[in-house]
Amino acid sequence: MSEATPASAPAPRRRGLLLLPLGVAVAAGAGFLGMLRGLQTGDYDPKGVPSALLGKPPPEFTLAPLEGAERPGLASADLKGLARPVLVNFFASWCAPCVAEHPFLVKLQRQGVPLLGVAYKDKPADSLAFLKRYGNPYQRIGVDQPGRVAIDWGLYGVPETYLIDRTGVIRWRWAGPLTEEVLQKDLEPLLKRWA
Repeated sequence: MSEATPASAPAPRRRGLLLLPLGVAVAAGAGFLGMLRGLQTGDYDPKGVPSALLGKPPPEFTLAPLEGAERPGLASADLKGLARPVLVNFFASWCAPCVAEHPFLVKLQRQGVPLLGVAYKDKPADSLAFLKRYGNPYQRIGVDQPGRVAIDWGLYGVPETYLIDRTGVIRWRWAGPLTEEVLQKDLEPLLKRWA
């Protein structure tokens, strides 16, 4: 006769389940240490948001113009065969960070940087009022009221800005409002590089 296993001894499967939280904690700790090392060396940007579109052309899309803005709509065809790099900026009138970044967009437009806008999940009348109040720096404005184009672009929220090079490839993405620091440290060198 074989001896019965006492009920108090854990089976191998139960032992594995007990060790699972420890494994998760070790993996999380290793990731955290890696992030801290990256912050020390400058390899990790806590504001950086990865994008699957970097190095690729934008997805195919066609957006109607914003009525009353006296600008044409926006389509993926407008991002091909460019004379110089352009910025595509997703914005909304209900977005407080969009208000904060808007003076920097106007500054870029005055410097001759082509800006293309996408009014994201906004009522057209509200988008138009926003542009009348703060200025319209965009050469083209497309209306993405349902937000489908934004999903295809991988938008995290508004504002969000993309740099498209002359060949129509996305080279840079900034999730959040543009600031003077972002313009000087990130965007201006990239605009020169891809000119």
